[in-house]
Amino acid sequence: HYAYPNQFPMDLLDVIRERPNVCKYLDIALQHISDNMLTRMHRHVSKQETMELIEKIREAVPGIHLRTTLMVGFPGETEEDFKELVDFVKWAKFERMGAFAYSEEEGTYSAEHYEDDVPAEVKQRRLDKLMAVQQRISAEVEASKVGSVMKTIIDRKEGDYYIGRTEFCSPEVDPEVLIKDTRRLRKGCFYNVHITDSDDFDLYGEVTD
Repeated sequence: HYAYPNQFPMDLLDVIRERPNVCKYLDIALQHISDNMLTRMHRHVSKQETMELIEKIREAVPGIHLRTTLMVGFPGETEEDFKELVDFVKWAKFERMGAFAYSEEEGTYSAEHYEDDVPAEVKQRRLDKLMAVQQRISAEVEASKVGSVMKTIIDRKEGDYYIGRTEFCSPEVDPEVLIKDTRRLRKGCFYNVHITDSDDFDLYGEVTD
């Protein structure tokens, strides 16, 4: 579920591809993509290595959904560094992505060795732009699922909707499937759901069985 880009266990991809009881989903901590930032963050991986890894994962496991978390405004981040990050997100087309602005924490390496030199308003502008890019990507990803039937587990009921997840959705952080059904669906049970609509992040569907 959660992996690091350096020394990635490539044998794991065979397991994900071949085992029906393993979700085709990986959360990979990337943080940034520019070599300048990766070095300052001590990520022990390069931009080229990261991009090659993503290509290998997608080739080895067709249909896999990748999640990552990225940071903007880390000390020393330039406009060029940020542009590289935006271009990378457009290239990678992560199915799931979160982002946050750097905040200095007492006792950490960065707090002790770097000056928090990116203004708060710049951090926020960069964060807003990055998430706007991802929102468009997410909308395309979810729209591509309309018309398909997806195995969905029911988590809860809210108002008129049952809320479920497919194998591509981690609890509490990823998009959900909203199901309007007059039948009583059981929490923790799986149902085949016909996806009828989507928005930027969530899916809507009807149980078919």
